[in-house]
Amino acid sequence: MEKYIEKTGRTTDDAIAAALAELHLEREDVTVEVLQLPKTGFLGFGAAPAKVRVSYQVPEEPAPAPVKEERPQKAEKPAPVKTEKPAPVKTEKAEKPAKAEKAEKPAPAPAAPVDEEAEFAEVRAFLAGLLEHMGVKAGIEIRRRENGGIGVNLAGDNMGAIIGRRGETLDAIQHLTNYAVNKGNDKHMHISVDAEGYRSKREESLAHSAEKMAEKVLKYKRSMAFEPMNSYERHVIHTALQNYEGVTTSSTGVEPNRRVVVSYVKPETPKTNKPQSREWA
Repeated sequence: MEKYIEKTGRTTDDAIAAALAELHLEREDVTVEVLQLPKTGFLGFGAAPAKVRVSYQVPEEPAPAPVKEERPQKAEKPAPVKTEKPAPVKTEKAEKPAKAEKAEKPAPAPAAPVDEEAEFAEVRAFLAGLLEHMGVKAGIEIRRRENGGIGVNLAGDNMGAIIGRRGETLDAIQHLTNYAVNKGNDKHMHISVDAEGYRSKREESLAHSAEKMAEKVLKYKRSMAFEPMNSYERHVIHTALQNYEGVTTSSTGVEPNRRVVVSYVKPETPKTNKPQSREWA
């Protein structure tokens, strides 16, 4: 289920930051639609703040399955025990040593280390149950990220089903994990879920594409747009070009056809003081 809030600010970035702070969400978890650009007005008249609409997904909780009451079964009478005479003991020659039995396969490793952090254990338990329902077997590696969040990497044979088309299934798994773990907690903890290093490879590819697009925008001095992307991929493009001189980025359109536009910024010409002409006597 999708919800949204509207916020205003001096600039578009200020309005987005205010919405994210109120929702306790990251930029990649929401979709931003610019409703109104800021206006400076003339001599203080006609000024207007920037206004944005920030949409976010709230998954619906499934209804609990009805519990069937089982009737107690009647206790069966124990069968009579027959007493047999002990068989005579035969004395035989020493038997040859039996062949060594085949070594049994080692038991599978436990799902979580004994000394694992409580936060890690909660994330592991949810993902293990979700993967079991999906019918996918995968190893779960959890680590602490530098920004204070938690990074999860899934590894296994059938990771294509986990990633999905352009990472859509992986994004859904990440969103569900964040919702389930952070539900009811005062402190929001961002959890990034990856599979076989897909996100890092995808981020590298998107950043390279963003730089090539910026070079074209500077060459032809006109705006260009990417193909439709999800919120996570759009965030990667915005981040890659936020300090790229001569261009600016913005998002346009409505999901699922929302895309990033790279616009050309005309450089400001420096003002030069013309030398005053002198009259010679």
